[in-house]
Amino acid sequence: MPLPFLTADRAFEAPGETSDDVALPFDDHDQWRRPYRPGPWRVGAAALLLLLASFILLAAMIIVFTGAVPEAGVCLGLAVVLIACALRLLRVGAWVSRRGLRRVRFLVTTTVPWDRATAVRTVQQPVRWLGLPRTVQGQALVLVQQGGGQLQLLTDHNADFLFRVEAFDRAADTVEAWGDEYRPVSSM
Repeated sequence: MPLPFLTADRAFEAPGETSDDVALPFDDHDQWRRPYRPGPWRVGAAALLLLLASFILLAAMIIVFTGAVPEAGVCLGLAVVLIACALRLLRVGAWVSRRGLRRVRFLVTTTVPWDRATAVRTVQQPVRWLGLPRTVQGQALVLVQQGGGQLQLLTDHNADFLFRVEAFDRAADTVEAWGDEYRPVSSM
């Protein structure tokens, strides 16, 4: 059952379903936003972590009723860590704003202002499969920085785009459009 009133990305719906392609009234380019939806693998992993945390919280409640408060505190602490991991897992990805581009990983966040970026492009290269050490041939969206450094933003084999090639192409095009709009034009 589609719930279009809950989504802000109506511009990507099928033709004929939307009446216009105007920006939504709350479309604020100064806010950090992920230009794509989290993928099913990422959401599923976060849901499993939250399910495990709920069982641990239930166990903590049972332990409190038996009178072993320190052990219940350990269970509560473990559940809080699992909930924090699930929330962080949902934040992982590429985020854009008028100020620059941000790559959020599980433990590290890297922000690159648009004036330090020279290009945002899609390249064919070996990429990690679901972030594991195994690599496969695929596509990656990379940010080329001044000085020649590259920052890999998205791949078509990560938890957001595995088996969703159209979604990867749409997200890559959107991030590239943000780069074209906000990257300063170099005069030669």
